[in-house]
Amino acid sequence: MRLVKNTRYFFEKHGFDVSSRLADSMGIRTANVRLFFIYVSFVTFGISFAIYLTLAFLFRLKDMIRTTRTSVFDL
Repeated sequence: MRLVKNTRYFFEKHGFDVSSRLADSMGIRTANVRLFFIYVSFVTFGISFAIYLTLAFLFRLKDMIRTTRTSVFDL
């Protein structure tokens, strides 16, 4: 149980304090830094989802344009 508490304390001290340290070094409020990270995570997720949808549409369009024929008599 002591190992869990020490690990938790380590991550709380060094890992979760990133936004407040960054805000202190830049001279702005911590809430603004946290909001920035939240907005950036949504934007990067949205961009990757948009790229996925665009590629799916292009592959579907390619399959519609370029049909494969199984034999010579399908012409």
